[in-house]
Amino acid sequence: QVQLVESGGGLVQPGGSLRLSCAASGSRFRIYAMGWYRQAPGKQREVVATITSGGSTNYADSVKGRFTISRDNAKNMVYLQMNLLKPEDTAVYCCKASIATLAYWGQGTQVTVSS
Repeated sequence: QVQLVESGGGLVQPGGSLRLSCAASGSRFRIYAMGWYRQAPGKQREVVATITSGGSTNYADSVKGRFTISRDNAKNMVYLQMNLLKPEDTAVYCCKASIATLAYWGQGTQVTVSS
């Protein structure tokens, strides 16, 4: 069982930056693939960025060059650095841990990009 708690969301102006954090419980954090997903009102949840247990990353086309996912296995943390934010980035951002057929989700943190 893995418990995930996100933090770092908030209100930011277009062009601004935020850093989301996801704290994971458990001693086997390093074996999980981690990901950030988002869901905007009236839209389906979409993947934003993922990072494997080995550190390989992948990004949605809409955030490439603006967002960076990283992980710190010593601290059981995964981060999402978001730069050059746009109004269309507004959503609830959730953290996911997965391995094989298992998947665990956090509750999410709201990100609002507005002037």
